[in-house]
Amino acid sequence: MSFLFSCRSSKTFKPKKNIPEGSHQYELLKHAEATLGSGNLRQAVMLPEREDLNEWIAVNTVDFFHQINMLYGTITEFCTEASCPVMSAGPRYEYHWADGTNIKKPIKCSAPKYIDYLMTWVQDQLDDETLFPSKIGVPFPKNFMSVAKTILKRLFRVYAHIYRQHFDSVTQLQEEAHLNTSFKCFIFFVQEFSLIDRRELAPLQELIEKLGSKDR
Repeated sequence: MSFLFSCRSSKTFKPKKNIPEGSHQYELLKHAEATLGSGNLRQAVMLPEREDLNEWIAVNTVDFFHQINMLYGTITEFCTEASCPVMSAGPRYEYHWADGTNIKKPIKCSAPKYIDYLMTWVQDQLDDETLFPSKIGVPFPKNFMSVAKTILKRLFRVYAHIYRQHFDSVTQLQEEAHLNTSFKCFIFFVQEFSLIDRRELAPLQELIEKLGSKDR
């Protein structure tokens, strides 16, 4: 589910894990892109017939990471230590960072720092071949779904921060259509496979309901 974003920021956020061309996962991604081209986003996120659920979740998690990476890259000049001293999604929702390894106790930090921690952590998970195997026939670990859910829950927070704190900048850059399409696809995907608890989606619940009603 890749989109072409006109990235106005010269900053590239983190190195991306690319799905090897010619691999089965690459073919799955091509299938997703072809289905997305039909305009039916709910159909685009559904598990293709006779495909492995874990592999489908993995391919799409990597792709959403790429999308959010690019989207956040367009507004990094507006998301600074001064403008966003805490990682928030509106006045009612604030996020503190902990990864359970390097930072075990949640810390309060600025949005750019939090997102840097988050994207670095996600990149490390995606690059771990024991968690996200890229070779055919290598099984996914038993904790794969739990890790994928945590990744997607945390990626949602970047969408939430962009929408609640930087949507004016997104509009000025004329990127709102890209953001809305990416987020709609993300939400349909996590809803299809029950990957994020409804309470975690609360900061954007009104938008989620609006996007869903438009698709009916």
